[in-house]
Amino acid sequence: MPVNETLATYSDWCFRAATLIYVFAMIGYAVEQAFTRTAKRSEAAVLVGAGGPEVAEAPKYGRIEQAPGPDRAERSGRVAVALTVLGALLHLSSLVLRGVATGRAPWGNMYEYGAATMFIAVAAWLVLMRKFDVRRMGVFVLTPVVILMFLGGTVLYTEAAPVQPALRSYWLVVHVSAAIVSSGLFLVPGVVSLLYLVKSAHEANPARFAKLGPKLAPADELDRLAYRTTIFAFPVYTFGIICGAIWAEAAWGRFWGWDPKETVAFVAWVIYAGYLHSRATAGWRGTRAAVVNSVGFAVIVFNLFFINLVISGLHSYAS
Repeated sequence: MPVNETLATYSDWCFRAATLIYVFAMIGYAVEQAFTRTAKRSEAAVLVGAGGPEVAEAPKYGRIEQAPGPDRAERSGRVAVALTVLGALLHLSSLVLRGVATGRAPWGNMYEYGAATMFIAVAAWLVLMRKFDVRRMGVFVLTPVVILMFLGGTVLYTEAAPVQPALRSYWLVVHVSAAIVSSGLFLVPGVVSLLYLVKSAHEANPARFAKLGPKLAPADELDRLAYRTTIFAFPVYTFGIICGAIWAEAAWGRFWGWDPKETVAFVAWVIYAGYLHSRATAGWRGTRAAVVNSVGFAVIVFNLFFINLVISGLHSYAS
């Protein structure tokens, strides 16, 4: 099927516009994160009766109560959310137009795969912001999204074209879409786990991360958010690996060949399985769980870029 160059051009425009809007949204989240007032609050000592003991409440860290009406930081956060929604709509339009222009699923190369993965990450974050009070942490999610989209639109960019014959299979839709969804979802708990480590370090010693720590969500909420997102992403990732094995048997005559990408994908699967198993059986929470989750996401990123672009293999784009 010939490529519709007009639609492909519109797709590129939407991608660039989405990236630019994400940049502005990231700035909006950063403004809210930086200028939301937080302070160390303590109640003044109160004398109880004549010569009674002083009773003082322990210092609290948190957001100072504001006068009615949104302040500048609050407005900045709301604008950032609106921009994120607009960017996500343009992002989705870019993927749809690329798919229609080429007559196939829009994830046949690294550029398209990365674009689709980042869309899932942004969409997941928008959903989570409705469930959890984590809007001020949006800057930490959009920063890697913007960086990866910039790299995708420059270094990894590929002109719209049909895929090679070996990829003309319905398994391209099933297997790769599962990998895209799970990878995009894993970005969120990866970032949140890193923020948990910052928050827990601050709670253990308020002098550490003194400016950032108080503005993050409570550590237990970050831990819960990372766990719940991983629970959702892991079965999708497992399904993607199983579908990949079935496709490999149909295409290459074997279910598993320890190709570099297969091997690292299995390592990531073991790490996440260990994370979930340890939480469910040994009660792992807190710092240990956050470290394991962060390592799992690091392996996912390593598999996506280093394995695909540097090491030659059946899944790679290395020359």
